[in-house]
Amino acid sequence: MHIGIVGFGYIGAVIGAVLSDKGHKVSAVDNNFASIEDLNQGICSVPEPSLRDMIKVNVEAGLLSGSTSYEAISQCDVVLVTVGTPLSSQFDADLSAIGNVFNNLSKYVKKNQIIMVKSTVPPGVTRKMANDYLGDRDDLYVGFSPERLAEGNAIEEFNSLPIIVGGINDLSTSKCADFWSEIMGVEVIKVSSCESAELVKLANNQWIDLNIALANELAILCDALPYDLDVLEIIRGANSLKKGQHFVNYLTPSIGVGGYCLTKDPWFFSALGNKNGRTLKLPSAGRAVNDNMPYLCVERILQYLLDRGCTIESSKVAILGYSFKSNSGDTRFSPMIAIIDALLEKGIGQITVFDSTVGDEKIEKEKVTKCSAWDECIIDADCVVFGASHDDIASIPINELSNLMKKNGLVFDGRRYFKKDEIITLKKSGIEYLGVGRSFS
Repeated sequence: MHIGIVGFGYIGAVIGAVLSDKGHKVSAVDNNFASIEDLNQGICSVPEPSLRDMIKVNVEAGLLSGSTSYEAISQCDVVLVTVGTPLSSQFDADLSAIGNVFNNLSKYVKKNQIIMVKSTVPPGVTRKMANDYLGDRDDLYVGFSPERLAEGNAIEEFNSLPIIVGGINDLSTSKCADFWSEIMGVEVIKVSSCESAELVKLANNQWIDLNIALANELAILCDALPYDLDVLEIIRGANSLKKGQHFVNYLTPSIGVGGYCLTKDPWFFSALGNKNGRTLKLPSAGRAVNDNMPYLCVERILQYLLDRGCTIESSKVAILGYSFKSNSGDTRFSPMIAIIDALLEKGIGQITVFDSTVGDEKIEKEKVTKCSAWDECIIDADCVVFGASHDDIASIPINELSNLMKKNGLVFDGRRYFKKDEIITLKKSGIEYLGVGRSFS
């Protein structure tokens, strides 16, 4: 089968790599000339495990190629639209890119072609794009199929997660579902319309963001109460309660929420309510909680340094993990950006960063040093912040951590989730420990 992918960013690259790896011809279209040039040389800059090798192999095999021209679309059996829909200045979806895509598609689409949108959009957008640019043609099958892949595990999830589809009519829904069933062999869930499928994606990310906010507020409360409380222990206990068909399912609190989807999709959800005469309070509440976590963490770090008698200007803070998620090199909207900016604003004298998944070009700030090794990063640090827990960071020996840091220094656990015996070992070696919701003695 010949498959076109319009938009070869993070999701487009993953989908293109997997489908070409299954033996299908994939033609990518993107207006970024440098990105397409890299693709045709088998080069991939997307920081997703195994993706670079997969793309290189399939480009060399002639199964995957790219162009800045839409001409190849006329040869495709199926076209998948994966361009970005960023947050607009009105806190709604910026649809300019997807509108431009459909305008170009209208010149090259052919009879019996399946066109599926995978970009995150509010309900009604897929149908509007079809009506505005493709007219009333009944020989095209248009639908929406939400992208629901998590960074760091996207290839495995694409090969295993159920796929949701909803078309502009019943025939389009069936055609879209048949395509995924044939090509992926996973469960395909048909919903009644493209609008239902569009809202599924927003509902997923609204739930995730709110659940993290709930966990973060539970952690904030644990830190405020005058007892020895471990939020992870409390969450384990709470999650053992079954309600209906499911268990209570608190997610894990952390130093903050990042990534391309969770930082914007709840605002799409909120804007949708506003446009339809309903004020939805939870999306903005969840966003406020999660956006504030980096600043709460910085306050606690600075307070510790001051209580220890350090001068802020002479203190060194080492950051282990710059990406927004463990075992992913994705830095989009990473909370570590806010952490570093806040530390610099408060006058911290030296900041070092180690992240083996992130290229040097991603960390370009004055007074911030990118280190090539974790031990170089933390030597003589007054505070070590675990911003992510990549495998190489999670495996740092406790004794080496304490030996390299300044005595009476602080380990701030943003996403490493030290075990209690590790925390005891740290404290015995003269290193203080603070975690999100884990301020027990």
